Amino acid sequence: MNYQPSILIVDDEKGLRNGTKRLLENEGYSVDTAENGTEGIQKGITNDYDLALIDLRMPDVDGLDVLTAFRKNKPETVCFISTAFASYDSAVESAHLGSFAYIPKPFTPEELLQQLRQGYNRRKLLLESKNLKKEREKNLFELAFEKSRLNTIVQSINEGILIINSKYEVVYFNSALLRLFNINELRVSDVVTEKLPADLFETAEKLIQSDLKSDKSFTKQIEMKAGELFVEVAINHVKDPHGFTVGAIFVVNDISELKKIERIKNQFVSMVAHELKTPIVAVDGFIRIILDKSIKLDESKKTEFLKRSVSRLSSMITLVNDLLDISRMELKNKFRIKNDIDLIPLIQSIINSFEVDFKARKLNIRFNYSTDRVLFFADENEINRLFTNLISNAIKYNKVGGSILVNISDSGNFYIIEIIDSGIGLREKERKQLFEEFFRAKNSSTRGIPGTGLGLTIVKRIVENYHGKIEVESEYEKGSNFKIYLPNYKISKQITGDGNGSNSIN
Repeated sequence: MNYQPSILIVDDEKGLRNGTKRLLENEGYSVDTAENGTEGIQKGITNDYDLALIDLRMPDVDGLDVLTAFRKNKPETVCFISTAFASYDSAVESAHLGSFAYIPKPFTPEELLQQLRQGYNRRKLLLESKNLKKEREKNLFELAFEKSRLNTIVQSINEGILIINSKYEVVYFNSALLRLFNINELRVSDVVTEKLPADLFETAEKLIQSDLKSDKSFTKQIEMKAGELFVEVAINHVKDPHGFTVGAIFVVNDISELKKIERIKNQFVSMVAHELKTPIVAVDGFIRIILDKSIKLDESKKTEFLKRSVSRLSSMITLVNDLLDISRMELKNKFRIKNDIDLIPLIQSIINSFEVDFKARKLNIRFNYSTDRVLFFADENEINRLFTNLISNAIKYNKVGGSILVNISDSGNFYIIEIIDSGIGLREKERKQLFEEFFRAKNSSTRGIPGTGLGLTIVKRIVENYHGKIEVESEYEKGSNFKIYLPNYKISKQITGDGNGSNSIN
């Protein structure tokens, strides 16, 4: 009989708990459930599950506390944290505590099953690794000569492994270690004095030379490649059957993604604070002037200050709404109502809505398409926002008396929508940064043009959510061409679901 991976679902929401149980049983899993954190901890400690899916927020015990109990008592059980209240902080904390993955709700069956498959592969590796560790402890110095199944397993592990003896000679290592430490060549019996980072070797030296029966271990985080590669190294004793230290084992984890999340979070918070500070200070100044009885202002001046305050507040509201949209897209929990959309009348309607702007800037607008209908399966509000942002930019960053061409063609698998303007264009460095949060090209031509710097970030997110791509060709002071590739109607219908939410667990 085929083995059924066992999983414990810990969630206080009955409908989700039972719905997920039915889904997984149909996929061949052996499923157990717990309706709260207390029951989840009890079952998790009592039984040996392959996997555990833990809700972050529960009324009695927080999901991170449940995760901590699992990691302490059943470290080989692969745990997932799921939540409808996803945040950078909780994602980072769950990763620190040992969660294999962080799954925002609602999730689709495909997303959940893919994560569980990866988690179960991890579970098998952990069990194999645990068995391997026991065998290593029995006969450490024969490990280097083993060419069997165990060696293959260790070589397949993503973590770097290095074992040295008390003379600092290499007894065993795997290929992941060479990659993480950027070592070109290493052989058994090599002395690691010059191979390891200096502070790491000093730590290993202290460990080996400490009390012969000491159980003290060390953990260090090291930046191996500036801003790109960070590793966490755990160093532990290797002991003989009598409990004496005969060497050290290094386990090296790549924590670059975790560091990247922390860095992005810090940069993001800093940028948001900067973008909000200026309008807040301005509004505060205007209101203080109006309220200051010692300053004599006529009604027209007060009205002007109030209008300027409203304008500043409107820009902040736009910024906050843009930030919320980006967050929802990033977490994939933005609700969509998908229908058949004809892109031709949709884009024509957007063009018509900017008629006043075209006339004010004396712009010539042309809309070309080679077929009567261009059907696409999507959320109309998102597609409307996509092309509204692009056409609005083509107007704002154009020259007075310039031109805009909107062209639709069909390459077979993709619709190609080009928005070409004769505007101020971009330098190459600016073009590469164009879709970054808060980025705006800064030159004499863009000074005074309003915007949050998030419009094109949202455009890129929308395009990617529909499995498309966006390219930009631009020449400074000559214009830009934004080229959007969207999968044709048949493909978009297949890859984006039926549009009524039936392909999601809510």
